[in-house]
Amino acid sequence: MKIYCLTLGCAKNRVDSECLAGALSAAGHIVVSSVEEAECAIVNTCGFIRPAVEESISAILDLEELKKNGKLKKIGVVGCLVNRYGDDLRRELGTVDIWAKSEEWQEVLDALDTHMSCKRIRGKLPSSSPFSRYLKISEGCDNRCSYCAIPSIRGGLRSLPPDTVVREACQLAEEGARELCVVGQDLTVYGVDIDGRPHLAELLDALESSLPRSLWIRLLYLHPSRVDKKLIERVASGVQILHYLDIPIQHSDSEILAAMNRSTEPGALRSIFETARAADPDFALRTTCMVGFPGETKKHFDDLKAFISDVQFDRMGAFTFFPEEGTPAAGMQPQVSPRTAQKRLDELMSLQEEISLSRQLRFAGRKLDVLVEYVNSEENYAEGRSFREAPEVDGTIEIRNIRDSLKEGDVIRVLITDVMPHDMAGEETI
Repeated sequence: MKIYCLTLGCAKNRVDSECLAGALSAAGHIVVSSVEEAECAIVNTCGFIRPAVEESISAILDLEELKKNGKLKKIGVVGCLVNRYGDDLRRELGTVDIWAKSEEWQEVLDALDTHMSCKRIRGKLPSSSPFSRYLKISEGCDNRCSYCAIPSIRGGLRSLPPDTVVREACQLAEEGARELCVVGQDLTVYGVDIDGRPHLAELLDALESSLPRSLWIRLLYLHPSRVDKKLIERVASGVQILHYLDIPIQHSDSEILAAMNRSTEPGALRSIFETARAADPDFALRTTCMVGFPGETKKHFDDLKAFISDVQFDRMGAFTFFPEEGTPAAGMQPQVSPRTAQKRLDELMSLQEEISLSRQLRFAGRKLDVLVEYVNSEENYAEGRSFREAPEVDGTIEIRNIRDSLKEGDVIRVLITDVMPHDMAGEETI
């Protein structure tokens, strides 16, 4: 059967969809690149926050309409939304043929009358970049942040065995990946569920010794409470590991952090980033912040702004608090008004834009290695990313006056000539 897989939500969901695609292909089905080609369409949903839930429901309703009009024979709904609201969805959406929770791909095969055992096989979605791939090393989370529903949706920490991770990484490299983005809900606890202690450093050793030296390894999503000097030094000394860390702090005020159940002291937080910049002043640091958490006062918010100003993050994502159903924070008081939260978000992002530009200006007139991801020969330009830009969430580098032989997947030296708060531009050089 020709099957189209639509992936919503985070990069970890994309890995799940690629594993589903691998299982479907191994069972003899054909994974196609568009719903117009398909006989069956499966949406891998996100149920993390209300906007994601709404997007997932909208996608399901679109598939129902296609089936009603005879354009699809079967439709399926899998992933986080089923984990969270499965019983309700089944009652409301009677035309759905296939239901499965996250990673329960055997249920999908069974619903398609495919009588074979499902094994973990990493497939490839037609929409995925062949050069930048995600390597998920664990699932679930034990951190229990008071605002987060992920543990109730995805369950507790489950680390993939190291040999499975390395084997999958080698497969992605053989398929042409030039960059592996290592993801999990929290990379710092990798392996704790196996024998009680973290094994991220050992996993990095195994990856570096097994993969081509030219392949980039990028670490995403590290809980700050377990990022220490030893880990930073391991990243800084790595041959393939990029000097880039995504460490979501969420806030910097000790009272708000305690209410979030993220009790990392501001001094310890500050030390993480000082250590990274001491190891390499160009170290690219990304974070995520939340404003409008229950009880956040102007003083708490001012503390956050001061911290952001001091640390000088290269990149920052931020969002307003939402009282997510089933989380302790949903019932906390006093709630910050949406208007105040949005005002604080705008103010914080305005501050960060100034900081981002300041950090970008460090690279004007310098050369960077850039992974080329898009080439437009007619317009004589290309786009790519350096160690400073993670895919999808950060900016890009425009490469001007390109040579005829330049192709997607090349890694070239680019002289930076123009910088903006999020993007840069330059020309290929030696």
